[in-house]
Parts: sequence; structure tokens; C-alpha cells
Amino acid sequence: QVRLVESGGGAVQAGGSLRLACAASGITFPIYDMAWYCQRPGKQREMVASITVARITNYVDFVKGRFFISRDNVKKIASLEMNSLQPEDTGVYYCAAHYSGHDDLWGQGTQVTVSS
Repeated sequence: QVRLVESGGGAVQAGGSLRLACAASGITFPIYDMAWYCQRPGKQREMVASITVARITNYVDFVKGRFFISRDNVKKIASLEMNSLQPEDTGVYYCAAHYSGHDDLWGQGTQVTVSS
């Protein structure tokens, strides 16, 4: 069964840190580009970080220097380390897997709430 399962969300105070994990199953994980998206209340889902199969990373400007994406191809896990969290980072974080020519795969999301 093809699944992406996120974990690690929660509630923290501003300045705190969280580490999200996305566990993949049913896919050949190493051939997928992986990304994390955030959907803030009342906003569209947007990508915040991505990592290619060649481990090239990309970040949206407002998380650069604070968020770090990584992948473990053996464990089939994509992680997002989030530091210096701000209330504006509050939202549901989704993991996505992309392989050219195939539909993107999505997890169910994990809630991150940052209080001031």
C-alpha cells in the first residue's frame, strides 16, 4: 500500500523547534523528489522546502536559515527540522513525493501551532 505518513507536529512557543518526519511505504523512495508544504489558516498550500533525489535542497525565502530538509533513503524517511519557529509558521504541514510522469503522493498532514 502506497502511503506517506507525517509525524512530529505539535504546539510550541515562538523560538522553539520541531522536527517533522515523513515515513514512506509502498514506493521506491530513492527515485522520488520529496517536499514539505504548509497550509496556513485561510491560505493556499505552499511549498516550504524540497529535496531532490540528488539531495539538492530548495527553500522558500521566509524559512531559509531556519528550516532544514533531509532524507534517509534506507529508512524511507524525509525530515524537516524547524528552528526559531514563529507564529506565522503555524499551519498544517504536508509531505509530498514527486516522480516525473506519475501523480504526486501526499500525506495526511500534521498540525504545527506556534504561540507568541
